[in-house]
Amino acid sequence: MEDELRIPLTTRRTGSSVWKACFNGTNAFLGIGLLTVPYALSSGGWLSLSLLLLVAIMTFYTGLLLKRCMDTDSSIKTYVDIAEHAFGKNGKIIVIIVMNSELYLVAVGLLILEGDNLCNLFPDFMVKIGTLTIQEQQSFVIITALVILPSMLLLDLSILSYVSATGVFSCVIILCSIVCVGVFGSIGFSAKGTLLNLESIPTAISLYIVCFAGHPVVPTIYTSMQDTRHFSKVLLFSFVLTAITYTATAVVSYLMYGEDVESLITLNLPTNVIATQVAIYTTLLIPITRYALMVTPVATAIEGGFSENIKSKKWVRLMIRIVLLISTVIIAYVFPYYESLMAIVGSIFVVLASFVFPCLFYLNISGIYRSWNYELVAIVGVVLFGIAAGVLGTYSSVSDLM
Repeated sequence: MEDELRIPLTTRRTGSSVWKACFNGTNAFLGIGLLTVPYALSSGGWLSLSLLLLVAIMTFYTGLLLKRCMDTDSSIKTYVDIAEHAFGKNGKIIVIIVMNSELYLVAVGLLILEGDNLCNLFPDFMVKIGTLTIQEQQSFVIITALVILPSMLLLDLSILSYVSATGVFSCVIILCSIVCVGVFGSIGFSAKGTLLNLESIPTAISLYIVCFAGHPVVPTIYTSMQDTRHFSKVLLFSFVLTAITYTATAVVSYLMYGEDVESLITLNLPTNVIATQVAIYTTLLIPITRYALMVTPVATAIEGGFSENIKSKKWVRLMIRIVLLISTVIIAYVFPYYESLMAIVGSIFVVLASFVFPCLFYLNISGIYRSWNYELVAIVGVVLFGIAAGVLGTYSSVSDLM
């Protein structure tokens, strides 16, 4: 599975070094959750930062559980392989559906992200076709789709996959730009915010969970290493660096804007400041370089439902990708609510892929569920937390969306 800002460079068979694995791991988790984590902090209040830390600890632990599952059988190479090894063909099908649904919704989110940021740069832009007037945000969604269209016609995305691996550097640039706006943009860091907002805690948790949504890539990073004995250290390094970056972005932004933090922090930044323009233009590159990579696994899964004679035809494969592009544009046009969409993704799909599934895989493969011990208590705790966060987050997100 590949996600926005989490496409690791792990295709070489010679194996990656520890430092390259650290980069790949950080790239897998450090994503566009960076743009919404200030809004999550604004929703939950200062004390909700403890939930961000708790989510980081739990997802680090479930990442280790995936490693343990892979250690039981050398033939296991991917997240889907673990699912099949644990629960057979039905488990494999369920995981594929969940993973591709997440990718599809993330692709919709990329279009909304692009539309929101372009609308911030050009607030008076609109498109008129006869008597039909398309407002600025929706106009930019359509324009973005037209820009992305050529990349959808590429059936070999190896070049784009390397471009997309600049996710870590993009996030660092965005964080530095936000800090520069606060220091040099006459905004300062004097906003106090609130200590705790219980009503919006479910939304905050869902957005925090999105920040650590790279587990389907963990097995790929593990199998790509030259020396897998160092994988636990690699995973720890990636999670610590990711958590620090997310926390720093959330704290700095909340100190700058307090309760006025927008769903995307780039929408708060004054567009006449150079640092803001750097942050926004860096953000604008994300959907263009990521969209085709997000949709390709979905298209491949759809192709799997056709016979060999049909799916071998190039025009069929291209048509599937174009239909997917059009459908995501329609959803982004009708429901342009980025924070609600990401909260839904976090509370349903990421909860399953990063909390529930790894625990269930390990329980079934290891067989430790047969007797109670501290590890079983911890795993049950993670599952219960994930289920509770998923149910409350989904209800809160859907309510906000309605």
